[in-house]
Amino acid sequence: MKIKDKKKFLKWFWIIAFSPLALILLCLLSVGIFADIPSFEELEDPKSNLATQILAVDGTVLNTFHIENRSYTTFDELSQSLKDAIVATEDVRFYKHSGIDFRSLARVAVKSVLLGNRRSGGGGSTLSQQLAKSLFPRDTAESGIPGAKYFVLAGNKFKEWITAVKLERNYTKKEILSMYMNTVFFGSNAYGIKAAANTFFGKSPSELNIEESALLVGMVNMPTRYNPVRNPDKALLRRNHVLGQMNKYGYLSDIQYDSIVKLPIVLSYRSQDHNSGLAPYFRDMLKRVMSAKEPKRSSYSNAADYSADSLLWEEDPLYGWLNKNLKPDGTRYNLDKDGLKIYTPVNAKMQQYAEEAVAEHLSKDLQPVFNRELRWKNNKPFANDTPKAVIESIMKQARRWSDRYRNMKEEGASAEEIEKSFDVPVRMRVFAWNENKYIDTTMTPNDSIRYYKSFLRAGMMAIEPQTGYVRAYVGGANYRYFKYDQVKQGKRQVGSTIKPFLYTLAMQEGYTPCDKVANVPQSFVIGEDIWTPKSTDKPEWIGKMVTLKWGLTKSSNNISAYLMRQFGPQAMVDMTHTLGIKCWLDPVPSLCVGSADVPVEQMVSAYNTFPSRGVYVEPLFVLRIEDKNGNVLGTFTPRKREAVSEKTAYLMVNLMMGVVNEGTAARIRSKYIRDVQIAGKTGTTNDQSDGWFIGYTPKLTAGVWVGAEDRQVHFSSLALGGGSNMALPIWGIFMKKVLEDGTLGVTQYDKFAVPQGFDLQLNCTGADSDTEDTGGDDRFFD
Repeated sequence: MKIKDKKKFLKWFWIIAFSPLALILLCLLSVGIFADIPSFEELEDPKSNLATQILAVDGTVLNTFHIENRSYTTFDELSQSLKDAIVATEDVRFYKHSGIDFRSLARVAVKSVLLGNRRSGGGGSTLSQQLAKSLFPRDTAESGIPGAKYFVLAGNKFKEWITAVKLERNYTKKEILSMYMNTVFFGSNAYGIKAAANTFFGKSPSELNIEESALLVGMVNMPTRYNPVRNPDKALLRRNHVLGQMNKYGYLSDIQYDSIVKLPIVLSYRSQDHNSGLAPYFRDMLKRVMSAKEPKRSSYSNAADYSADSLLWEEDPLYGWLNKNLKPDGTRYNLDKDGLKIYTPVNAKMQQYAEEAVAEHLSKDLQPVFNRELRWKNNKPFANDTPKAVIESIMKQARRWSDRYRNMKEEGASAEEIEKSFDVPVRMRVFAWNENKYIDTTMTPNDSIRYYKSFLRAGMMAIEPQTGYVRAYVGGANYRYFKYDQVKQGKRQVGSTIKPFLYTLAMQEGYTPCDKVANVPQSFVIGEDIWTPKSTDKPEWIGKMVTLKWGLTKSSNNISAYLMRQFGPQAMVDMTHTLGIKCWLDPVPSLCVGSADVPVEQMVSAYNTFPSRGVYVEPLFVLRIEDKNGNVLGTFTPRKREAVSEKTAYLMVNLMMGVVNEGTAARIRSKYIRDVQIAGKTGTTNDQSDGWFIGYTPKLTAGVWVGAEDRQVHFSSLALGGGSNMALPIWGIFMKKVLEDGTLGVTQYDKFAVPQGFDLQLNCTGADSDTEDTGGDDRFFD
């Protein structure tokens, strides 16, 4: 046998001999490579973190709960220009291949690999492959074995191809395209096209025009490099490249391209983090309410609060919803991952107007005036008469609540080290009422605590009579810096806003607004002491016979004390609870002038009983909840009960219209709204620590509280610190915007309904010889 033939023989001999072993090894390697390729079941339901959307009554997304700010969008919800742009730029043969585009692979092989021209070679990955890569990320682990990296890369590419083919077999082209657009990260915490369109343009994907679509598609591969906020010049070049691709492949005519490419980038940018968007306090409140656990007595210091929450657990389906309603597999819903849709009755326009009203009054009027007054404080921001021991107690508590204290304690720092750290200046960013809503400065942590305590806070809620729909909810001045919800979490002394509840008791027991009583001080025996509410009336009014209408219009403490003597503290407590106040109230005589602490939400819903014709309606925060597939998981309807008669409610409307027309709330008429039926009541507490105004029209009830975090921080004078100056302007700005809008169902022609058969004469005078009066403050005095 020739040597050449012998070598050939040996070659084939060893090939045949080792073929079985090689085949076995190849099979084992194939199992290793393809073992974690997604199954058909995984392809049917690819795991991704979908944001839970909180929607206004018109479908506007108010905000989201999310880890990744991602919401699902169907193919039909994508604008045509968006579909064209993504296909022209990322996969022009998308509709012609079955997951792998061999023509593109050949182009890449020739131009990029053989000729080394990567720019003209382009990429070979189809949209289906890119989707496979996003849904099922590649294995990026490295080992020390030489050449192993290339083996891993090849294995990843094979997995990607097989997954892409599986996707093509299980989904239509439309579904693949929409799934792809839902998985892409666009930067600025925007995951998916829906979040991106809202973040950069304030639009839905269906509303995007050609240049906007091109801009977003251009960001797909490098969201930071081509971010129009951070790098506008690079973003413009990239957008125009996408437009060029659309022109090249026939999606844009030459005329369209030539005109659109010259347009500048116009954004409506709004970062979609947890602190942004409409109604952030409302979103936070919903999460607290829905996550509530069944009340346990050991967790409550007050039996009344425990009883109130237990009743909520039994009767309110929204309270503790996440713990009462489980998934089919028995696990809890996750608001940050499960893509629920929470439909609320909040009106997006009213919410916007409410937030604007709070910011406008606090930033432009109230806070600047308060800051000027602070210059003359001895120990600002605290009032001059605040004892040093009280100030130190407040500061000590604030330090203990701070992140700095908690973090240093966890790291093992001593109490002395922690205290010293609060006197060391550090660079920090703090809130400010300016265009950016912050300033960068250097101050000690102790000074920053005092700085934040100098800001006036606010809480506001608007509710619709009859339905109980909550239309607007503002829990504070700025959610990023002030997380505490002043509407539902906070309880503040209510001052004279509680007086209408006492007058309601009188009206229910047969009194009328025109009944007259003597305007004289009233005294109460409390144990061994005698308490007499300080008169808030002018000296010339004392001793006269005045109507009850005059008493409420002028917020007279004497008349409130007179009614308290007639009915007693317990009867007033019972009536207050009947009208909707749920928190515990101490049945003491001082209740008649507002010694109780009550949340804004409960005060507003109780006042809402009057325009609701005597029917108390529980505030309704949610209409329905759907899962990510649109299946309804829960629906919610108003819970109502008759609180007082329709006649009593109308008498109270009449009484409180007097407060607005000629009493402590007359500023509404002089500055904000003239020819509209409005009723309401102001409230101011000791030392002007709390300012209130709660008012209503026939179709909308709203209430406002304003004050600092601590009661020891307040205005020095009633003129500046009264409810008519602190809270009423926010209500006036808000309601004026609502009325001027003309599309919200609240008009200047709305009238309070007169009960059928009502025949009482309510056009009565005030005092015996004086019907023209302009004074009277409504402070609560100990």
